Amino acid sequence: MKCISVRHLFSIVTSFWFMIFNSCVEPVITGHTALEPVDLVYPLLDTENSRWFFFSSASRPFGMVNLSPDTEIDGAWGSGYRYAIDTVQGFSHIHAWQLSGLSVLPVTTSKKNQEIIFKDFKSSFNHDTEKTFPGYHYIELERYGITAEITSTKRVGFHRYRFEGDKQPAILFNLNTILGPSANTHGVLNKINEKVMSGEFLIAATRRRPKPVKLFFHIELNTGIDSIVQNNETGNYLVNFDAKEVIMKVGISYTSHENAKNNVKIELPNWNFDNVVRESREEWNGLLTRIRVEGGTEIQQRRFYTDLWHALQGRRIINDVNGAYPDYTGKDFRIGQLPLDAQGNPKFNHYNSDSFWGAQWTINTLWGLIYPEIMEEFVHSLMQYYKDGGLIPRGPSGGNYTYVMTGASSTPFVVSAIQKGIITKNLDTIYAALKKNHMPNGIMEKAGYEHNTMMGGGLKHYLSKGYVPHPIPEGKFGFHQDGASLTMEYAYQDWTLAQLAKKLGHHEDYDYFMKRSNNYKNIFDGSMGWMRPKNVDGVWRKEFDPYEYENGFNESNGAQSTWFVPHDLNGLAELMGGKTKAVEKLNSQFLKAEELSFTSGNSHDKELHPEYRRIPINYGNQPSIQTAFIFNKLGRPDLTQNWSRRIVDEVFSGFSPASGYNGDEDQGLMGSLAVLMKLGLFQMNGGTEENPKYELSSPLFSKAELFFPNGNKLQINANRNSPDHYYVQSLKFNEHTVPGQFLEHSELLKGGVLEYTLGDTPKEK
Repeated sequence: MKCISVRHLFSIVTSFWFMIFNSCVEPVITGHTALEPVDLVYPLLDTENSRWFFFSSASRPFGMVNLSPDTEIDGAWGSGYRYAIDTVQGFSHIHAWQLSGLSVLPVTTSKKNQEIIFKDFKSSFNHDTEKTFPGYHYIELERYGITAEITSTKRVGFHRYRFEGDKQPAILFNLNTILGPSANTHGVLNKINEKVMSGEFLIAATRRRPKPVKLFFHIELNTGIDSIVQNNETGNYLVNFDAKEVIMKVGISYTSHENAKNNVKIELPNWNFDNVVRESREEWNGLLTRIRVEGGTEIQQRRFYTDLWHALQGRRIINDVNGAYPDYTGKDFRIGQLPLDAQGNPKFNHYNSDSFWGAQWTINTLWGLIYPEIMEEFVHSLMQYYKDGGLIPRGPSGGNYTYVMTGASSTPFVVSAIQKGIITKNLDTIYAALKKNHMPNGIMEKAGYEHNTMMGGGLKHYLSKGYVPHPIPEGKFGFHQDGASLTMEYAYQDWTLAQLAKKLGHHEDYDYFMKRSNNYKNIFDGSMGWMRPKNVDGVWRKEFDPYEYENGFNESNGAQSTWFVPHDLNGLAELMGGKTKAVEKLNSQFLKAEELSFTSGNSHDKELHPEYRRIPINYGNQPSIQTAFIFNKLGRPDLTQNWSRRIVDEVFSGFSPASGYNGDEDQGLMGSLAVLMKLGLFQMNGGTEENPKYELSSPLFSKAELFFPNGNKLQINANRNSPDHYYVQSLKFNEHTVPGQFLEHSELLKGGVLEYTLGDTPKEK
C-alpha cells in the first residue's frame, strides 16, 4: 500500500474545510441560480504564496486593469494579496509583470488624524465577511466602518464605497509609494471639476525593466468633491467627500490623459455597478465554459476551473481602446498605434507578459487548442515589438524589453501557432524575425536581464564549440548563465525553428538548425549518465553532483534537467544505453521524487532548501514538468498514466490559501499544466512539428467536453474512472482504435468522441 504523504494529508484536510467555508460564500451578484464554471472558481487558492501578479479578483481576462486589495506592498515576491496578512493597504489597479500602480484606499478622517492618515492608514478586515469571485471583490474595512466593492472593465476600475458613522468620508491616493516590484513616484492629482480628477505618476525602473513607465489616469465620481489635501512629506493626496456612498471610475492609460479619459468614455459610460459585475462574470464564464467536466468530486471540479482561470491570468493588455500603446523599445519613448479594422477598432491587442519559458508544455497546448484567438493576438503583439524594436521579446513589460529568463523562448510559442494553422499570413517575415533571435546579435546572446551587453548567453561558444560553457568565461552579465541548461534550451529551440524552416522550404536553414539541435549531446557525460557542465576548455565540471541546484542548470539540478530534450527523446535514450535503461532511470527518479511529493517545497522560495533542492523531479518549476509524459515516448504509457495521476493528486489538488501550485505559477503556466494533465492531453515538443500531435494519458474526470471556436466539440469519456482506475485498457477515437497514445491536432479539431476504458492495472501487452 502506498503511504500517504504529510503534505497530501494536509491538502485533503484543508480542502475539506475550505469546501465547507466556501459553500457559505455565494456570489453576491450573479443573476443566476444554477452554478456555472465561473461560480466554481476559488480565487483565494495558494494566496499565502502569492507574488505581485499572482492574485486576481476585480479583473477582466487579460485586462489592463487588475484591481484587487493589497495586504503587502513591498517586493515582487511575497506581495500583493497575501491571505495570511489581515490588513489592507490599498486597492491598486495594476498587478502585472514588473508593473504596479494607482493604489487607493477609502478612509474616514477627523481633525485629529487628517495629517497622520498619510502614514497610518492600514485597515484590518475579516475573511469571514470577505467575498470574491472572478470580476468582483468585497471587503469590510473594520477600522473605518467602510464596505468596499470593486469590479472593472478591461481598462477601467470601478469602485463602490459605503461609509458609516459621522467621520469625514475620504479616499487616500497613494501615488508616491513602494508598490510591488517598483516604486511609484512623481505622482500628481488634479481636480478638473466638481466630479472629475486626472493625474499621472512614474512607475520607476527595476532591475528587470530598465526604463521607467509613465501612467496616466482619469477619475469620475458620482458625487461632488469636498476638498483635496496634499501631504508635503509623502506627496500623496486625500480627497474628502460629503456623501455616505461614493462610486468611482478610474480609467488608466500608458500613453496620455486623453486616452485614459477615452477609455472610460468607451468602456464605462454608465454608473450601474451591479451590471458591470454581471458583465465581468459573463465574460469570464464565456471563456471557462469552453471546457465542461463531469464526475469527480466537487473539490476536483472547483480546482479544475480555478486552474483554467489561472491559465488566463497575469499577462496584461497595454494598449488603449483606440489602439494607442507605449513603445519603450527604442532610445526615446513614443506612442505607437496598432492597425485598425474597418470599424476603427484595433485588429489585435498589445501585451505586457512574463516570458514564455516553459510555455511549450503549458499555454502552447491549452491556448492553441481551446483559445486560438488569444494565441493569435499574442503572436501579433510579439511581432509588433519586433517591428518597433528589432527583436521578438522573451517577456515585455510596459513596452520595454526585459530579457527575462533565457534563450529564444518565444520561438516555440510562435512556431506552434503556425503549425496549428492559427497564424497563416506573413510567414516568411515571421520566420526572419524568429531566426534573428537565434543568431549573433539576437536574443539568445543575452542572459536573463542582460540589458546593455550580449555575452551572458554564451551563444558564440554554442556556435563554435557546440555547447555553452559553464562558467561563461567572459564573466557575469545577467541572471541564469548556467551553461548546461542553456545548451539544451538552445538545442530544443533550434529544432522548433528548423520545423518552420522546413515548412517554408528553407532547406539549408533546416539542415543548419537541425544540426544545432543535436548540441545537447555534447554535454551528456556517458560515464555518469547525466547532463554535465563543461568549462570553455571542454573539461567536465569536477566533483559533479547531479542533485546540486543550479551551478550549470537554470532553476533546477542536473537530474531534473537531463531530460530537457523534448525534441529528441529517442536520441537521449540511445545515449543512456537504450529505451529500457532510460525508462528504469527516469522511473527511479520518480520513485525518489514521490517521497517529497514531486516538488521542491510548497512555494518557489523553498527551492533553495537544502533537502528540497535535491529532488530528482520537480513539478513546482518549469524545467522538468514534461517528465511524466516522457514514458509515452519511450514505449511505457502505463508509467505516464501512473505518474501523471499521482502528480495531479499530490501537486495540483490542493484547495486552500496555503496550497495550490507548490512552486512557481508563472502567469498561468502551472494552471495550464494542471488543466492539461487532468484532461489527459500533452504535447512534448510544444506542438511545433508538422501537424502537431497530442500525447494522451488517463483523464481525471469521467466526462469532459471541449468546445472549439471552429464550432466542433470533442467529448472525452473515461469509463470505469476512479481514484485507483487510471490505467488505459482501451482507447478509441470516433469508434476507431487509437494506435499508440497519440492523436494529431488536425484530427482532434474535427471533433468527435475520445473513448477511454480504464482499469486498476496496466494493460497487458
